Amino acid sequence: MTRHAIVVGAGIAGLTSAVSLARTGWDVTVLERAAEAGEVGAGFAMSRNAVAAFRGLGFDDDDVAALGYATWAGGTWDLHGRPILALPDTSEMRASVALVGVHRRRLHAALRRRAADLGVEVVTGTPVEALDPGDPEGRPAVVAGREADLVVGADGMRSAVRSVLFPAVRPVHSGYASWRAVVPGAYGDVALRQYWGPHAEFGVLRVAADETYWYGYVAMPERTRLRDELAAARARFDGWAEPVRDVLAATPPDVVLRHDVHHLPRGVPRYASGRVVLAGDAAHGTLPTMGQGAATALEDGLCVGLLVGSPVAAGGRLAPALVGYDAARRPRCRALARASVASGRFGAHLGGGWRQTVRNGLMRLTPVAAIERGSRAAMGWTPPEPAAPVP
Repeated sequence: MTRHAIVVGAGIAGLTSAVSLARTGWDVTVLERAAEAGEVGAGFAMSRNAVAAFRGLGFDDDDVAALGYATWAGGTWDLHGRPILALPDTSEMRASVALVGVHRRRLHAALRRRAADLGVEVVTGTPVEALDPGDPEGRPAVVAGREADLVVGADGMRSAVRSVLFPAVRPVHSGYASWRAVVPGAYGDVALRQYWGPHAEFGVLRVAADETYWYGYVAMPERTRLRDELAAARARFDGWAEPVRDVLAATPPDVVLRHDVHHLPRGVPRYASGRVVLAGDAAHGTLPTMGQGAATALEDGLCVGLLVGSPVAAGGRLAPALVGYDAARRPRCRALARASVASGRFGAHLGGGWRQTVRNGLMRLTPVAAIERGSRAAMGWTPPEPAAPVP
């Protein structure tokens, strides 16, 4: 018997979930509240765990290469361009911190094409205003007037699905905002470089041979209004290292985005309730200081298919499959959320003066082995085997 899943949200987590479920034989419908399904954003550094999840959806080497620019994390510098933690340029280190610089729209387009090839229906202009989560051993779920054997809440930081299941869990403003842009031309180093200053961070990353992504993460009150985003960003990073000034000088005003940064400090108490699972920011929206938001969205989406879709399609019960998904995803994502908060306190959230001097000195003493351990913990994830059905 064909099972029907409804995925709420057509972003990275939602489309990944849809593709993963469809690959196991489920009939999948994606509901998107926007009038058009598309990715709003700029670039991101696709770490090797994100690449592993992307490959788990059936994509190959050529598909990965088509996403963007193969590179690696070069390390961290201070605002004047002096190295704080420059990673050794060895083949072993490059492999450990390998990245693909990706424009988010290219990833979204690849997922959308794969979903269409698998027969996934994407319905736009459909906000979720009502949800009955159902019972995994009984009645079906009902979302937006549609019945489903499974609902995937992948509708982002301000998830309507999460607000029904866990109304007390609400996004918290971090005290920071982030400018982002993708500009024509090659700027900065070949590797990703991050610059830290008081209450600020700036990153420069190639997303194609002739295209560069930058972000500026700064302390800023929530709902700040600026008349000229690019002028404000240039003023905020005036006096920073030359690569920062160069890429800002080359940025056209109409490509600059800015958003307030929110997160879910403790996440949700569980990732499954009734016949509903949560994925991506809806479950565990984190600070961007670990660069793992898109990566964990891809991991979650793939695991929806491997740990829930596959065993149920093989005749197993839904309830234990949901428990297995929660057990696999929640500890990892909570650990990454905690690490992102710690990284922020030690990095971009740190104040000026002596704090910067002490932090920079301590980081210069960090042994290479510790860097490699941290890289393995965050980016060494590989997809699990499909779960066995529980009768």
